[in-house]
Formats: sequence, structure tokens, C-alpha cells
Amino acid sequence: MQTRQGQVKKTLLVPPTTKEFGLFLIFTLASLALRAQVTGSANIMATIVSPIGIDKSVDLDFGNVAGGSNPGTVVVTPSGTRSKTGGVTLPGAAGSVAAAAFIVTGVPNVTYSITLPYDPLPITCSGNSMTVGLFSSDPAGIGYLGPGGSQELHIGATLNVAALQPIGLYSSQAPFNVTVNYN
Repeated sequence: MQTRQGQVKKTLLVPPTTKEFGLFLIFTLASLALRAQVTGSANIMATIVSPIGIDKSVDLDFGNVAGGSNPGTVVVTPSGTRSKTGGVTLPGAAGSVAAAAFIVTGVPNVTYSITLPYDPLPITCSGNSMTVGLFSSDPAGIGYLGPGGSQELHIGATLNVAALQPIGLYSSQAPFNVTVNYN
């Protein structure tokens, strides 16, 4: 560096004092700490959807059955077809054979679980009874509510007929339950 009169002036570097170095270090670390902490934010949302629904449209009906000297069963499948085993007869006048039918409704394009009765259920007539069990469904286990948000659910089961079952119109004292839940 030159002065006005052409003389060179020397600049001496003086090391900082401990106090000056300490202040420099504190300000440097403070600025780093301030830059290390940042805050983000997010909104909170929830969508309430329509609850799943189930409405019965057809009752389960085994139709006309003739008992015999041996026990037997009558099976109505979810598609509504009927068959027999053992000592029962299915008369030509079948009566009103039908699988139970339900309409399941809810959010479109989602799946749902189907829970059927597990234990046999009684049907009675004038103090006499038979049991209905082995319930099955179509769809089986898991259903799908399509773009319209609905699906038909069909339920079949097996009727257990005793040997020499007394004649009469047998019916359940209470409806059987089918439970559906969103997956």
C-alpha cells in the first residue's frame, strides 16, 4: 500500500484476542443454529362417507319338502338352486324356493366383508323344530360395491330334516343376521 508521498506502509496482521475470537465463534454458531431450525406446516382433513347399508329384498325359502323315514337335508344355494340328501323328497310342486337376497349400498368402488351366521338356527312349527345351518353367500366372504355403490348379495343354507318330521309351515322366530363392513 502506498501513501501520498510514495512511501510503502506495511500492515501488520494482529491475531485476535481471546475475547474477539469468542465473540466471533458465538455469532457464527448462533447463525448456524438459526439456520438449522425450520418449520413446516400441513392442513388437517377428514372425509365422512356414507355408512354401508344392507336391505333384504327376498327371504330364504326351502319350498315344499316331504319328510321320510330317514333324516336328510335340503340345500338352497346362493344362486337359488335346490338339492336334497338322505330321506327327504322334493315334490314336483316345489313351492317358492329362493335364496335370500340383499342389496348392499355404500361408497362406490370399495370392498366390504360379509359375515354369515355360524351356528345352526332353529325354525319351528307348533312346537316342532328343524335347524338351518351351513350358510353360504355369493359373493363369498368379500363383496365389491361397483361404480354405482351397490351390489346384490345372495345367501343360501342347508335345512336339516329329521326322520318322520311332522308336517307344517316352519319359520324362524327371528330373522337371521348378515353383517357387512367396509374393508
